[in-house]
Amino acid sequence: MAINFTNFLYPQNKKSKMSDFQDLEHIDGLSISSTSANLYNSSRDDLVMFYFRKGARYASVYTQSKIVSENIKWNLNIKSKKIIALLINTKNANAFTGKRGFRDLKEIADDLSMQLTEKQKKDEKNPEKIKPNQILFGCTGTIGETFPKEKIKQSIPDLIKKIKYTQNKYIWMKASLGIMTTDLVPKLAMEECKIGNVNVKIYGIAKGSGMIFPNMATTLGYIFTDADLSSSILQKLLKKNIQTTFNAITCDGDTSTNDMVSIFSTAQAKNSIIKNINDPKIKNFDNRLHSVLLNLAKRIAADGEGASKFVTVNVNHSKTQEEAKKIAFSIANSPLVKTAIGGQDPNWGRIIMAIGKANININLNKLSIKLGPIKIIEKGQLSSSYNEDDAEVYMREEKRIDLYIDLNVGKKNFTAYTMDLTTKYIEINADYRT
Repeated sequence: MAINFTNFLYPQNKKSKMSDFQDLEHIDGLSISSTSANLYNSSRDDLVMFYFRKGARYASVYTQSKIVSENIKWNLNIKSKKIIALLINTKNANAFTGKRGFRDLKEIADDLSMQLTEKQKKDEKNPEKIKPNQILFGCTGTIGETFPKEKIKQSIPDLIKKIKYTQNKYIWMKASLGIMTTDLVPKLAMEECKIGNVNVKIYGIAKGSGMIFPNMATTLGYIFTDADLSSSILQKLLKKNIQTTFNAITCDGDTSTNDMVSIFSTAQAKNSIIKNINDPKIKNFDNRLHSVLLNLAKRIAADGEGASKFVTVNVNHSKTQEEAKKIAFSIANSPLVKTAIGGQDPNWGRIIMAIGKANININLNKLSIKLGPIKIIEKGQLSSSYNEDDAEVYMREEKRIDLYIDLNVGKKNFTAYTMDLTTKYIEINADYRT
């Protein structure tokens, strides 16, 4: 199978290799296809479909922006208990397109549901009639441009033709490449675990590089499992785990119109029925789901537009998690902090500024700050061991920069994930449409 790696193997893409990614394989009940609808006026894949031949239970969380895309409106109107297909396009957000953009999705759903019904008749012993309201949409790209309905409709037969009932790493990679916009690398993650004594898989892909800030963090994220779990359980697990994963990342402090993270269960693993997320049998699944979500979230932050450094901001021993979160994001979203990191300048006064502007009461006599292993502030005073030359070496040589802010007033913690701010970020966004 030919894979278009044109937008993947350029030198600026951090020289990614197939071996850098986990070996996602087959999930029963799931099929994947991708194609080029020529949305970029090139041959790169820009349209991806996940097809659940026997249906999938699902749960989603969406953007909290007050202006939302037409595909989010469509998805929120879906009342079907099972989804048959998820269709994702790049290049066009279908946001601020009004009633026309919504009608375009309905036409595409009508076409896709009819063609999937014919596919069912050919391939299934007990074919089902697929309905338009069993299709979810993911859209990403430029806001306000006319939705490319005709290009997408014309590409549906090719998507159907390319359906693969057995997946492998190359097919997952092809799908993850197909949903990228300004991303430099695809984002994939996987975990395997047990529910009771039954083995289950949790696979995920995501895209996101800019306009990243909760709630939700701006991205598309899709998780797939063969676990037999109800939509209610999936929703509770997703809502719980999103808080410290996708809602813990920021690139630029901007929230998109199109954010969505969804989880789909094909229910093919035939594990014992889970009625409560506190059931001990699901604890391992809960932990591994968090691992997949956090893995993807970190990959998004590390691939932030123009990023040269991946940054973690760890705020510890706070009175409440909410206060820790406010301080963490005040630092992570500060252009002054982010440009200092990008310029490899250990200007710790900018960290002090960002802590102060979070509007949280701070006991300065207990405040400590570290840059990686280097102590900067101890008990509200500049550490006697601090050496700026050491800090400069750390910032220059390390690709991952860890900031530790210890408030020493409680037991709650929060970690935010972000990236530095470079001139490349300005170039990417200044030239985004041109």
